[in-house]
Amino acid sequence: MKKKYSIIALLLLVLWSCTNKTKSVQDVMHPEDSLPTYLSLANENNLPLNFKQNYNQKALEIILNQKDDSISRVNLFKIANRYYNMSDWKAFNETTKLILERSKKSNDSANMAKAYSYLGDYYIAQSISDSAFMSYFKAEKLYLRLKDEYNIAKTFLNKASLQYNEGDFFESEINVFKALSSLKKQKNVNDLFYDSYNLLGILYNEREEYSKAQEFQEKALKVLEDKSIPSEFQCRATSLNNIGYIYSNKLDFRKAEKFFKEGLEQKNLFVDKTFLYAILLDNLAYSKFKLHETDQLPELFFKALKIRDSLGLKVAVVSSKIHLSEYYASKKDTLRAVQFVKQALNLSRTTTKLQSTLEALKQLAIVDSKNASTYSEEYIRLNDKMLKAERKMGEKFSRIEYETNEIKDQNSNLEEKNRALVYVFSICTLIGLFFYVYKTQQAKNRELLFKQQQQIANEDIYNLMISQQNDIEMTRIKEKKKVAQDLHDGVLGRMFGVRISLDSLDKIDEAQAAPKRKKYLNELKNIEEDIREISHDLNREKSELINNFIAILKKLFDNQKNTYNSKLITSFDPHIKWELVSNIVKINLYRIIQEALQNCNKYADADTITVEFKSEIDYLILSIADDGNGFNTKRTKNGIGLHNIQYRAKECKGTVTIKSAKGEGTVLIIKVPIDQKINLHKNDI
Repeated sequence: MKKKYSIIALLLLVLWSCTNKTKSVQDVMHPEDSLPTYLSLANENNLPLNFKQNYNQKALEIILNQKDDSISRVNLFKIANRYYNMSDWKAFNETTKLILERSKKSNDSANMAKAYSYLGDYYIAQSISDSAFMSYFKAEKLYLRLKDEYNIAKTFLNKASLQYNEGDFFESEINVFKALSSLKKQKNVNDLFYDSYNLLGILYNEREEYSKAQEFQEKALKVLEDKSIPSEFQCRATSLNNIGYIYSNKLDFRKAEKFFKEGLEQKNLFVDKTFLYAILLDNLAYSKFKLHETDQLPELFFKALKIRDSLGLKVAVVSSKIHLSEYYASKKDTLRAVQFVKQALNLSRTTTKLQSTLEALKQLAIVDSKNASTYSEEYIRLNDKMLKAERKMGEKFSRIEYETNEIKDQNSNLEEKNRALVYVFSICTLIGLFFYVYKTQQAKNRELLFKQQQQIANEDIYNLMISQQNDIEMTRIKEKKKVAQDLHDGVLGRMFGVRISLDSLDKIDEAQAAPKRKKYLNELKNIEEDIREISHDLNREKSELINNFIAILKKLFDNQKNTYNSKLITSFDPHIKWELVSNIVKINLYRIIQEALQNCNKYADADTITVEFKSEIDYLILSIADDGNGFNTKRTKNGIGLHNIQYRAKECKGTVTIKSAKGEGTVLIIKVPIDQKINLHKNDI
């Protein structure tokens, strides 16, 4: 595998080593004014840290006793800047949150955005990447609302920097180009152009696209030609180091050495950027080591290590000790090689950068061959862990943007575009309103038409039932005539003959009368049987008349059983006096059953459907149950089927109850009030 050159050193340098990541505010001194005096003293580099903290605290107390206005908030930012420069992170965080709270109360969007940016810087310093990203994202939304293109670009670069450090190179690249897009609309923003090109060069170098990396680093150097960026930021030295790093990755150490030397020659580098000076020293030493130039080695390595150690740069110290281990390993001094890399490994475990530990483990596996397998196993495990953490953090960044995305159109800053958007919105609103009114009227017309059609259907059904009732009545009259004829022509005539014959027995003696009386009694018995048969016929007719509605339902049920696979169970309470139930109720109940069965067939996928009529005091109960899919009654809006059922129940002055849950089937209960006479309980039989 191709060896990466001093990646840890790059991470120390990467993004903001040349611009304004260290906050600085130049204040005009007014000896008569204690606040500017304290602020100036708190920013004095030659004073001890505790003195500067004390002066900054006094300045803060003065501001807190003043009125909360825009000027006091500007002064609070000065306090925060000084705490940042002192690395007093707790005080910096507390001051920033105070500014944010006051800005929110005053609805000061500009200072709210700036405070969120400061919070992002705080979380970066504390290595809390997701909170930093969230803070920058909130700042971005506010700057977009304010159309502050400079700070929009700066926030994009902050996010890109954060994503780069977390290994999310693709999203980092996108945000850099977003920043460049914003910067093209502005003037005098060379500092951000430089940072953008510098970061793109670093990103492409990481992806081993070296020609692109060099192209953007050269663009960054070209930006420095107009001298608008202060020389104390040492941007040129930064770019020279990064170009040297590109050549190191290409294993062209001769050219890399040239750029590292040129970087070290920059004026006041040691004073302005001591840590950058140490990086260039270490990188130059490593290039010489790779070129087998032993002059100044290992002195350059030790010099860089001493500076880094004095600055408390743990990750950089790890890098220096790994390089020293490589150097002594090349000199066959295995003892010192192992000693330095073990020190690097132990120190790396106290940092949050897994990459440092991976570099140390890789070198340790090389110089300590006896335990190489152990170190390799740990390397593989930690590398997998780092890749998962990077992927997880990238997903978290995307989720933060997705869940809180309220970004408005970045190109709506021109007044003409704003007017056009208003016009388009107004036209769309009018069109939408027109369609809303049109659709609402259409819906009302459909509902009216549906009610009319339903009324016509009800009338047709009613007429059919009346016609059926008339046919039944005609049949009944015919049967009555037939019974009357049977009684008149058959029974009455025969009874009259028997009566005359019985009267004649009084005129003959008993001996002759006995056999005749027996004959006439048998005739009376036959007449009795005929009367009983006529009575049974009348009862059957009455039953048929009563059960006519049930017969209609049974025809519907037979059709259901013959057409669908679901098992249908029906039950009728024998105590219901159907002849007393109004035709309107019967029609609506029939239609409700029909609609319910249709819903079961279409949606329920049920194995068993149960239809049951029950009689309660003053109520007729229809229940239709299935063991099908069921549905959420709270979430599901009533379709036209359920609407029809409710409408028909209302026509009968009844109520509808639906009990259902997903996977637990459905129970539909219709409760219709009826005359108490219709209820026939057992105690009335």
